[in-house]
Amino acid sequence: MQVSGSKNAALPIIAASILNGGMTELHNIPDISDIKIMLQILKKLGCKIEHNSDKIIINSKELNSCEIPPDLMHKMRSSVSLVGALIGRFKRCTFTYPGGCDIGKRPIDLHLKAFEQLGVKVSMKDESIKCTADEMKSAEITLSFPSVGATENIMLASVLTEGVTKIKNSAMEPEIEDLQNMLNKMGANIKGAGSSIIEITGVKQLKNVVYKVMPDRIEAGTILCAVAANKRRSNFKKCRANAHERNNK
Repeated sequence: MQVSGSKNAALPIIAASILNGGMTELHNIPDISDIKIMLQILKKLGCKIEHNSDKIIINSKELNSCEIPPDLMHKMRSSVSLVGALIGRFKRCTFTYPGGCDIGKRPIDLHLKAFEQLGVKVSMKDESIKCTADEMKSAEITLSFPSVGATENIMLASVLTEGVTKIKNSAMEPEIEDLQNMLNKMGANIKGAGSSIIEITGVKQLKNVVYKVMPDRIEAGTILCAVAANKRRSNFKKCRANAHERNNK
C-alpha cells in the first residue's frame, strides 16, 4: 500500500518555490484540489509550471505580480503561505483573508504581527490587506501559541533577510521540518525545526532545487487504523517510520 505525499508539507513547500526566482522540481506531490488551486495561483502570478503525475516543476523567474487573486485566495486556507514567500522575495504582497476552512474561525493576526516585527507595514482597506517594506529586518518573535501557518510564514518571509530571526514557541510538526529541509537544500540557513525555537540566518540568494515531499502521516495513520480494525496485514510504501528522517533525494 502506497502513502501519498503530505498535503500540509507540500503546500508551503510549493509556496517556497517563489523565493529562488528559478527552477524548483518537487516529487511526491499529492493529486488533490488544494494543490491544483495553489498551482493556479502561481500561474496567475506569472510562474511557469509543468505537472506530470506526482512531479511538479515550477519556474518562478518570470513571476510578475504580488497580488494574490481574491477568488483563488478564498478557496483554501493554505494560500496564506504565499504571502510570506512574496514578502520574502519582493518585500510586498496584496491579498485578502484566506478561505477554505470548515473547522471554525482561524484568524491570521499572528502572521500579520510577525510581519510587522520583520519591518513590514501592514494596511487594511475593506477586505484587502497590503504588506510593504522598504527594508526587512531580523527579529526575535515569540508566538502566543505555536501556529503552524505563522511559523511557516515567518520562515518564508525572513529567509532572505540579513541577520538572525528567531521564532520562539514555534510549531513543532514534522511538516515544519520538511519545509526547513527544502529551504536549506535551496541554500537557506535554518535550524531548530521540530523544536520550539527556530533560527533563520538570512542569506543573500537561493538556488534551484530538487526535493521530495514527505509522506502524509495523517493518511498513513488512518490506513493503519483501518488495517488494525480489520485484523489484516499490509505493507506500506513511501511511508516514513521516523518523523525526523531526512530527505536525501
